[in-house]
Amino acid sequence: MARIPGEGLAKGLAVTMRHMLRKSETQQYPEVHPDLPARSRGVIALVEENCTVCMLCARECPDWCIYIDSHKETLPAPEGGRPRARNVLDRFAIDFSLCMYCGICIEVCPFDALFWSPEFEYAEYDIRDLLHEKDRLGEWAATVPPPPAHEVGAESPKELSAGSRPAPARRTAPPAPVKGPAEGASVAQETAQDTAQKATQDATQDTARETARGAAQDTGREARRPAEPAKGPESRPRREPPRAMRDIRSIRPPGSLPRNAGSPPQKKDGPEGER
Repeated sequence: MARIPGEGLAKGLAVTMRHMLRKSETQQYPEVHPDLPARSRGVIALVEENCTVCMLCARECPDWCIYIDSHKETLPAPEGGRPRARNVLDRFAIDFSLCMYCGICIEVCPFDALFWSPEFEYAEYDIRDLLHEKDRLGEWAATVPPPPAHEVGAESPKELSAGSRPAPARRTAPPAPVKGPAEGASVAQETAQDTAQKATQDATQDTARETARGAAQDTGREARRPAEPAKGPESRPRREPPRAMRDIRSIRPPGSLPRNAGSPPQKKDGPEGER
C-alpha cells in the first residue's frame, strides 16, 4: 500500500492545531494549590497527645527512619490509690530522606497518632535538613483531611453498633417446682402421678428384698464352709523364684549331654558323690 508523502507531518500539525485552539488548563502554582485526593501520601503528621511511646512504629519501620526518645514520670496517687508511672514523649523525628512512604507506621499505630497529610512542600536545599522533629510533624496534623463519609447503605462501624446495642437482660433462676398436684390440674394428671409414685415404691421394695436375700445366701455359705487350719511359719507356701531365674536354671551347662529318662543318675566322684 503506497503511503502519501507528508502524511506524518500532516498528523503532527493537526495535533498541534488542536491543542492551540483548546483552552489552557494551567494551574497557577504556588498561588493556587492543586486538589489532591484524600488518601494521597504527602507527609506523615503526628498527633502528640495520642502517642503513648509504644515504639511499634519505630520497630516496624523497614528503613529505620523514626527516632523516639522518652522518659517516665510518676503521677500523684489519687485518694485511696497508688501512684502510677507513664511515658512522656521527648522526641519524635522522621528522616524523610530515608522514608519510602510505605505507610506501615501509620497502619500499626494502635492509638491513631500518625496520619497521612497531602502536604508535599517540605523540600530542602540540604538533605540533612529533611530530618523533621515533632514540632514540624505536629503542624502538619492540622492539614489532615477528615475521613470520607460512609457509602449509602453501608454497615455502621462495630464501635457504634456496640455502643447503641441494648444491654442484655439478666437471666433469672427458674421457679422451684411445686410439690403435689398443681391447682386446676386434671384428674388424669393426678392419676398418672399416683401411678408413677406407686411404681417407684414397688421397685424400691423389690430391690431391698433382693439385697436381703443375697446377703442371707452369702451368710449361709460362710457358715457351711469348713474352718481352715491356722497357717504357721512352716506351712507357708514356698516362694517361687522369678521367671528369669527359672529360665536360667532350665538351661543346661555347655558340654553336658541330655540324660535319658530311664537311665540311672550318674554317681559323681569325690565327697559330693558319697552324699
